[in-house]
This record gives sequence, structure tokens and C-alpha cells, in this order.
Amino acid sequence: MALQVARELMGVGAVKLQPENPFTWASGWHSPMYCDNRQALSYPALRTLVKDGLCRLVRELYPEAEAVAGVATGAIAQGALVADALQLPFCYVRPKPKDHGMQNLIEGRVENGAKVVVVEDLISTGGSSLKAVQALRDAGCEVLGMVASFTYGFPVAEKAFADAGVRLDTLSDYEAVLAEALRTGFVREEQLEVLRSWRESPDTWGKGAE
Repeated sequence: MALQVARELMGVGAVKLQPENPFTWASGWHSPMYCDNRQALSYPALRTLVKDGLCRLVRELYPEAEAVAGVATGAIAQGALVADALQLPFCYVRPKPKDHGMQNLIEGRVENGAKVVVVEDLISTGGSSLKAVQALRDAGCEVLGMVASFTYGFPVAEKAFADAGVRLDTLSDYEAVLAEALRTGFVREEQLEVLRSWRESPDTWGKGAE
């Protein structure tokens, strides 16, 4: 599944690899890779592959789930698709409360004490994802775990999830993308060390060239 999802994402141009001309993220981090897996929503076959994969994870790992929560904004659509397929209630968590109206942080109805699985589209540092988990816990929910389409596998994220006591399972990851990129000639063998070293220290990578 990891290689298949990576292959399909690359096939629709959702994955960009530019070791020699890095991207700059909103955080200020420099990155030789950019993964916009929300593009999967525009391709029915890929959208279904991701939805079915996430549903399989929820069924296998969390058969006791009573609701699904998506992390805004990237996982609202994916979470809703999963909840619909599983016939479970759905809500989504904003990054901060709305500044008007009801000033909701969680949109949609979720019962106090409900066993919730969180759906995310992409995991980088894990910060925004875990803020959503905390919001659900503060609302009285029992967060069973999180499922996501893709993770960069940063050590800082792995530690954050472990510290928060949240299990994370993903359909694909950075290593799968690298393997597929090498197999197809999308990157060269000599570029792999650069791509792997970035993931070990993404916060400082590329800063020396500034």
C-alpha cells in the first residue's frame, strides 16, 4: 500500500522532488520535497484508493470507533469520506476557534465520551495534528488514535506523538516515495543522501547556504 500510494501521488504530480532547488515551507524550513496529497481529491481512482485505505486502518485498528474527526483544512474532505463509508458521525477541528458566530473550535456534533479516530492528510512536525487531538480530549472525547495519508517520518514528530500517547498509522511515507522515485528514475542514486539527511534535521537543513 505504501508504495502504491506513493506511486499514484507521484503519477498525478502531487509529489515534487527538488534537491538542488529546495522549497521553503511556511515554517521557514527548507525542503527538497513537497507533497501536496490533497490533489488526490481531484482524481476519483486515487481518492477512492486513499479513502479505502484509511477505512481499512480504522476497521482493523479501531473497530470500537464511534466517530471520525478530520483536521482542518486538509483532512476535512478525507475525514468526511471515511466517516461516510463507515457510517459514523463526523466532525472537524479548526486550528483555532472561529472569530464570529458560535466561535466553535470543533465543527459538527461529537458526544461527550465518544471514542474518536482522527483523520489527517499529512504529518510533518505533528504540531497541528496533536492540537486537534487535544481539542477533542478537552471536549471530553476519547481519542483512539490517528490515521493519515502520508508522513515525512520526522523524529520530532515521532517523539511528539509518543509524548502525547497517540498512535499514528499512515498509508504511505517518505521512504516509500524515495523508493518509488529511485525506481522510476525521478531521482538519482547520488541524490538520496541529500534527501535522507534533510529528514534527520529539517529545521536546520539548507540554512548554511543562506
